[in-house]
Amino acid sequence: MPLSLPAGLTLVAATHNPGKAIEFGALLEGRFTLLAAGALGLPEPDETESTFVGNAILKARTAARLSGQIALADDSGICVAALNGDPGIYSARWAGEDKNFTRAMADVEAKVAQSGSDDKGCWFVSALAVAWPGDEEGGGPVAAFEGQIHGELAFPPRGTHGFGFDPMFKPNGHDLTFGEMAPHLKDAISHRAVAFAKLKAALFE
Repeated sequence: MPLSLPAGLTLVAATHNPGKAIEFGALLEGRFTLLAAGALGLPEPDETESTFVGNAILKARTAARLSGQIALADDSGICVAALNGDPGIYSARWAGEDKNFTRAMADVEAKVAQSGSDDKGCWFVSALAVAWPGDEEGGGPVAAFEGQIHGELAFPPRGTHGFGFDPMFKPNGHDLTFGEMAPHLKDAISHRAVAFAKLKAALFE
């Protein structure tokens, strides 16, 4: 039987980032009751995988196992051409335990300057994983999807919307950074929107 997500289900959003949980809710179009892992007191697993998809699956499976509910996880980050794709899967870690993305964006700017490169190219990646609870080793079934959006770095960062590295990312074809865009405009084009479109096409009934 193919995997599906009929409307009305309760899903656990495997995130401790309030901004990301809000985006999840908007991108899921209100079809589900969404419970954030942070609000449920679920721990954040160590992200030990080497890819965005691998970490998304790890987080979704952990939340599904601990909650007994279907869980949805995202692993996302910004990749900078001048830094050979860094910070990539380590994007959140660059912000430190205190989640200081102002400092993290300053670190990116400093490292790009140190690189001597004038390449401002960058891209955001979002990997989504949906995991079902199960008795078999490793948990139940899982489905994963990935989306990307390309753009260029904006220094100094601009805007107060969104979260993370949004203020320093200007998507190709747009004059505003993600930090300057109204949430509904960002949600229409973002890396996460691309990944969610794939999820909806595969799993929505």
